[in-house]
Amino acid sequence: MESFEGKIAVVTGGGTGMGRELVCQLIAAGAHVATCDVIEENLLVTMELAEKKGTGRLTTHLCDVSDASQQARFREEVSAQHRTQHIDLLFNNAGIGAGGSIVTEDRTEWERTFNVCWYGVYYGCTTFLPMLLASEESHIINTSSVNGFWASVGPHVPHAAYCAAKFAVKGFTEALITDLRINAPNVSCSVVMPGHIGTSIVENSRKLVREKNADDPTDAEVQRARELYLRAGLPLDNVPDEHIKQMMQQESDDFRDKALTSAEDAASIILEGVKEKRWRILVGKDAELMDQSVRADPESAYELEFFRRLADRMMALNVGDGNSGD
Repeated sequence: MESFEGKIAVVTGGGTGMGRELVCQLIAAGAHVATCDVIEENLLVTMELAEKKGTGRLTTHLCDVSDASQQARFREEVSAQHRTQHIDLLFNNAGIGAGGSIVTEDRTEWERTFNVCWYGVYYGCTTFLPMLLASEESHIINTSSVNGFWASVGPHVPHAAYCAAKFAVKGFTEALITDLRINAPNVSCSVVMPGHIGTSIVENSRKLVREKNADDPTDAEVQRARELYLRAGLPLDNVPDEHIKQMMQQESDDFRDKALTSAEDAASIILEGVKEKRWRILVGKDAELMDQSVRADPESAYELEFFRRLADRMMALNVGDGNSGD
């Protein structure tokens, strides 16, 4: 697929982050795009930004990708509003992160995260498959993560639901390579594995698991955050909850603002990989470094010494890229 001109693309999770950038860059490249999210205000911002990039048809849709019936409705809306029976590109990009522990946390958050990050991809593929098959040449792009080959975000932070889902996405997409080659040779696929990308996933994930998407952290969230900070060696036993909330907000802001790779750059890397029909797309120098480190010493990948070595290499990477993290 040498050009996106005139192609019809579906992008899930298009309200913020990489999804928003994929929409904007596809529109700029002359594609027509249908994108969905669960937060309407975010979709409106994406539409406003994308409409300045090009003249392709852009439609926005409310859809919880973890719900098969909503994905089916999304497909019918795409078909009707774009007046098409086929699509050329499917970006299963939507994701959240919560439900870190099966030991200490309620299973509701665990299942919510797993269902969005895994079933959102599976339902996306199965729901839109007839429209992909109807295209002369189509491509499925499933977003996994570096946590799809290394199930950790640090030695003191459980991250079970997100990692389990992203491992599932990676394995599923790799299995699709053979399945599609045999049964649907006009459809190809890629698995995307981003490192730390400057997005609002931390903040959005916290909001989405709260009742009615409340802005303020719940008492349970604050208590979990306090426990994680204590486990990491921060003396926060007696500080007030308000201080913990401020730390949580700063953590979210830093994740978005101090990443090695911007959402804009990540989207460009992904789209270039799609053009080249690469089945495996690592996004970011940190993703490449993590991949190399885990492959070189898989038996030690969850030992404290491995984390220390990786942290030193990441620090050198940050300094070499001109980003000290200050």
